[in-house]
Amino acid sequence: MPEPAGDAHLRAADPILARVVDAYGPLDLVPEHRRGREHYAALVRSIVGQQLSVKAAASIYGRVEAMFGGHAPTPEQILAADTDELRAAGLSRAKVVYLRSLAEHVLDGSLELDRLDELPDDEVLAELVAIKGVGEWTAHMFMMFQLARPDVLAIGDLGIRNAARRLYDLDELPTPAELEHIAEPWRPWRTLACRYLWESLDNAPA
Repeated sequence: MPEPAGDAHLRAADPILARVVDAYGPLDLVPEHRRGREHYAALVRSIVGQQLSVKAAASIYGRVEAMFGGHAPTPEQILAADTDELRAAGLSRAKVVYLRSLAEHVLDGSLELDRLDELPDDEVLAELVAIKGVGEWTAHMFMMFQLARPDVLAIGDLGIRNAARRLYDLDELPTPAELEHIAEPWRPWRTLACRYLWESLDNAPA
């Protein structure tokens, strides 16, 4: 069976990353459990989970869904929901504001979710960060895992920076500019490279 194109490129482009590909590959661009979500629901889940552990984020998101009959709330439902009830589900006051900003952007047409698949990466990023509470990291995660964009580098992700520091034997965490430089040979498969860096970190010795 031929080697996937992304793996072959990363192996040829970067001898350090080649060892990671050998150890953990092949990896899919998007993990199976992240596939099939609607764009709006994926953004809601991203906002709910910001700065939380995976377990805590899943628990709070489950309580939010339970408020709305077991499914992701629609923009209309978010705007109509009582703030105290949303807070009782575990959302911070700031995240209630962020979810309402997302809902408003969708309803007033300033964020056209159906168009995101057609836009280039830089325009998707600009559209998403215009929403209050959606920063570059959240936008990058959405582009990677929801839109399956192959060439996104999560320069602000602490896990990626930690993995790069360890793999490339750096004294300190790389700056965004340093990470961009390290990742230049990975184009046009930087999303896949990030997946390998996360995998290497998950399997690193304690």
